[in-house]
Amino acid sequence: MSTRPRQLALALDHAESYAREDFLSGPCNAGPLQLIDAWPQWPANALALVGPEGSGKTHLAMIWARVAGARVIAARALQEAELPAALATGALVVEDAATGVDERVLFHLINLAREEQAFLLFTARTAPATWNVAIPDLASRLRALPVVTLLAPDDAMLRAVIVKLALDRQLMLDETVVSYLLTRIERSFAAARAAVIALDNEALRRGRPVTRALAAEIFHADIPAS
Repeated sequence: MSTRPRQLALALDHAESYAREDFLSGPCNAGPLQLIDAWPQWPANALALVGPEGSGKTHLAMIWARVAGARVIAARALQEAELPAALATGALVVEDAATGVDERVLFHLINLAREEQAFLLFTARTAPATWNVAIPDLASRLRALPVVTLLAPDDAMLRAVIVKLALDRQLMLDETVVSYLLTRIERSFAAARAAVIALDNEALRRGRPVTRALAAEIFHADIPAS
């Protein structure tokens, strides 16, 4: 007896748009967005953009990088010999600055940027003052960095984020699906991203559209009779 072959969901990359017009602004990110837009009138030549996973740090950093002509590099990829080249445009984004960075390289980078009057934008999940560093002078410089913080989203922002993440994956979500997700997921950008990815992957695997019924199956909840 033949059985219908099971459809496999392909692990395709879905690029998110980091364009200025695609940034979703609201009370949770108004301060950071205002400061990014205020460049080069910053309170210092370097600042830290802090927030939880998926809160929009990279999107804001990419907006600034485009305007400032900044290069973008992961903190763990920083090499001391390459610092002058990294600062060649006069502006640099250092992503995930709290993890995997060599303290000596970070210290040298901050000093070199100050000497050359270059701008630095660090992204991290925690404030620089809390980073575990052993070099006293580096700790002092990190404590002095101005910090702008992205806050947890409210309902309106979380709803908009779910819709945007879905559109980035060419996925059209019915309003009932979005409302259902809002009652089932953790109140965070990371949870919204995980939920949209799970819905998209399962819909592809089953070869069916995303519906509230599918969402309920994925999140193990019963649908009340209508």
